Amino acid sequence: MGLFKPDLFRSFALGFVLGTAALLASLAATSGKGLGNQVIPAAQAAPVALDQTR
Repeated sequence: MGLFKPDLFRSFALGFVLGTAALLASLAATSGKGLGNQVIPAAQAAPVALDQTR
C-alpha cells in the first residue's frame, strides 16, 4: 500500500487540465477583443533613428 497511488496523480492532472480550461474560457468570455488580442499585442514599427555609427 503506497502513499501516492497512480489515481492520485491522474486526479491532479485532470484537475489541472480542467482548471486551466475553465480559466481560459472565463478570460475569453469576459474579454471583448478575444484572448488572442490580449496575449499577443499588435505589431508596431520601431521609430526611425539616424545612423550614429560614424
